[in-house]
Amino acid sequence: MSAYNIVSIAGSDPSGGAGIQADLKAFSAHGAFGMTVVAALTAQSTRGVTGVHPIPADFVAHQMDTLFSDATVHAVKVGMLGTAEVTEAVAEAIGRHGLPHVVVDPVMVAKSGDRLLEPSAVDALRTRLLPRADLVTPNLPEAADLLDEPEAADLAAMHEQALRLLEFGPRAVLLKGGHLAGEDCVDILVAKGSAPVEFRSPRVRTRNTHGTGCTLSSSIAALLPQRPDTASAVGDAKVYLTEALRRADEIDAGGGQGPVHHFHAWWK
Repeated sequence: MSAYNIVSIAGSDPSGGAGIQADLKAFSAHGAFGMTVVAALTAQSTRGVTGVHPIPADFVAHQMDTLFSDATVHAVKVGMLGTAEVTEAVAEAIGRHGLPHVVVDPVMVAKSGDRLLEPSAVDALRTRLLPRADLVTPNLPEAADLLDEPEAADLAAMHEQALRLLEFGPRAVLLKGGHLAGEDCVDILVAKGSAPVEFRSPRVRTRNTHGTGCTLSSSIAALLPQRPDTASAVGDAKVYLTEALRRADEIDAGGGQGPVHHFHAWWK
């Protein structure tokens, strides 16, 4: 078989550290062929986002219909969508085309604090897109936003929130605990009918963490067709991301929060 075809439906990041640019790099690092549907344009650098230009929802759907009528798609990663209209259009197209291995990274706020999802779109994300997801990968602030409650302050609260997120309809939830204090970062994977699984990785001390969430979710999407189960894909993606963070300081892409090193295994 030729390479697996993985599609990123997300926003563009000119700095190359997040969004569709990060997704394509992560797909390639895992031996998959990357394709894209651009859902939003941003003006941003490592220092922050200075502008967001949404793509009209009907043109996002047009991109999807054109691509999916031709290419065999083995997995999909959904990232920044920006508006309720685009969120609804993406959800409808995923259902219309019966896409497999749908990973939703509910991008709401950039690390710089700039909002990337209109508040009015949160309900569309909850009710229209999450029920289409095989896996949703929120961090703690995103989970709190989706649940409309305070951020989890410990592992017990993380477990409870992860289970509540399952009630929105995804087949599985990976709740990322990097915002908690501690020497380890702990993520929790919950799925209906299965016991929760915790993934621990050492906390890497670097300011260059731009695109961490995009990179993890796209890595999982690339690995899902290549691994026997979701837990295996998540575990391998976590190992890859930890090393990408450890090697992040080798990349000089600007004066703010730089990207992780997607090609750490190849670049010397």
